[in-house]
Amino acid sequence: IGLFCAEIWFGFYWILTQSLRWRPVYRYSFKERLLIRYKKHKLPKVDIFVCTADPTLEPPIMVINTILSVMAYDYPTEKLSIYLSDDSGSIITFYALSEASMFSKSWLPYCRKYDIEPRSPAAYFALLPQPTTAAHSADLGSIKKLYEKMQQRIETSTKLNRISEDIRAQHKGFHQWDDSYTSKHDHDTILQILIDGRNPEAKDIQGYQLPTLVYLAREKRPQHFHNYKAGAMNALIRVSSEISNGPIILNVDCDMYSNNSQSILEALCCFMDEKKSNSIAFVQFPQNFENITKNDVYGASLRVISEVEIHGLDGVGGSPYIGTGCFHRREALLGRKYNKDYK
Repeated sequence: IGLFCAEIWFGFYWILTQSLRWRPVYRYSFKERLLIRYKKHKLPKVDIFVCTADPTLEPPIMVINTILSVMAYDYPTEKLSIYLSDDSGSIITFYALSEASMFSKSWLPYCRKYDIEPRSPAAYFALLPQPTTAAHSADLGSIKKLYEKMQQRIETSTKLNRISEDIRAQHKGFHQWDDSYTSKHDHDTILQILIDGRNPEAKDIQGYQLPTLVYLAREKRPQHFHNYKAGAMNALIRVSSEISNGPIILNVDCDMYSNNSQSILEALCCFMDEKKSNSIAFVQFPQNFENITKNDVYGASLRVISEVEIHGLDGVGGSPYIGTGCFHRREALLGRKYNKDYK
């Protein structure tokens, strides 16, 4: 009976999705033309929201790999602001982010110098990169050693589930857990700017400006429902409007690192299109997955959805928002209605 019901369901699903195959739309971006027309100093600010909720299910080392991958975007760093929403209010996650802020001073110059992909350290080192020169080999060994030391410190703190007094003394932000934190369901707002991109002294080891990096654990009370990720996004919108107020917002799940350092430029090709930009509220990127079985027996790669159905939906009005990897106009999230004269 179970198999029969499954066949009935898949048959019904097949009928429903046939219309999506009638008019698929495949879009191509021309990033070079965008840069020729607008130059880098005329590009808009971009705020990146990364959401995490549980340091046990979402290890801090995984979270900061995602953070580092978006900090290293091929985009003017003074126009980038990254916000981490931690719905568990974990001091371990905050510590991991503070470690990432220090490591980024070396990681971003390395990414810039060798133009690497992907820019998540863990994913990059897992590929076993082959240096082409002696200098590259030395730099690779040095940055890998820095990453492994950072990883060891974070994983040790994660296992112990506490932060040593020496580490607490390094950043004033740790004191907020002493003053106002009761549990992950009951605490005041914890907001810390670890890197302030507006500060001219916030530079990497090569003297380039660093992107803004912010930690946020929104206020929670047991008697008030927090609305999960939607509530986190609302809090991030309010906080970011006071710090950077970028007109473009990218939201990313903490386990979805960026595998394309030019994603922002590709999205801006849509948002800044002279003819159709007024009708575009968001640009959705597909998801790619690792550690999939050889024959993908369970369909974990979502290839049909990513390569067929989303493009089909784009042809009949627009692709769906899938919760991560999506660029939004801030005004769209705030309820603005677009018209033909909007630019």
